[in-house]
Amino acid sequence: MSKSSYYYVKKLKNDEEIIDALNNLVELHPRNGFLLLFNRLRKMGFIWNHKCVYRVYKALGLNFKKRTKKRIPARVQHPLQDLSEPNEQWSMDFMSNTLFGGKRYRILNIMDEFNREFIEFEIGTSLPSIKVIQALQRAIEFRGKPISIRVDNGPEFISHKLEQWCYIHSIELKFIQTGSPTQNSRMERLNRSMRREFFDAYLFDTLAEVKIMTEEWIYDYNNHRPHSTLGKLSPIEYLDKYNLEMNYSV
Repeated sequence: MSKSSYYYVKKLKNDEEIIDALNNLVELHPRNGFLLLFNRLRKMGFIWNHKCVYRVYKALGLNFKKRTKKRIPARVQHPLQDLSEPNEQWSMDFMSNTLFGGKRYRILNIMDEFNREFIEFEIGTSLPSIKVIQALQRAIEFRGKPISIRVDNGPEFISHKLEQWCYIHSIELKFIQTGSPTQNSRMERLNRSMRREFFDAYLFDTLAEVKIMTEEWIYDYNNHRPHSTLGKLSPIEYLDKYNLEMNYSV
């Protein structure tokens, strides 16, 4: 045995820096493969060779394909602001209920946050994004185009179809943060009133019956029901008061 072999002491590799760098990149880019991650490391200024990085990559089990769950991007909190005019901001949300026979259905509610007016609705057992767009088109024909719409992170609201439609019409979608329904509290209050005064008070046999009675409840809500935050005025009375003041100021 040679003298150098006898006295050789194996050097333990310290891979902590490589492990941390790889883990940080995988957290940000879970679908990137080894070559893409390695090139990212090089662009970040790390000079490890590809064999060293690949050894650590395999040791961490990153070479096995993993099914990663699609994640909703981080949402920016949009606080409820004081609105100065109609169509400055709308809000949308879904409610669900059951017919007397047990069949479930959903209702899409669209409201103008300025005067709490119930603008449009859509009822059905299935309400995909195309139904949401159709309801918005009817609302715009009736009320004019909003500047922004506040929504939650439901699959109908995060769809590409709705995103493209809003982009074409220059409407901003404001997503509330996940698990924070209070960020859409004006719509939540409308839903609560509708649940208590309408859905909890009647039994319905058919969707046609639901639609007819929903129209009647909305008419009363918009034209007659006093709203505490509007100075005991109904949404339409508050809107008429605003229009009168604007005409007087002009």
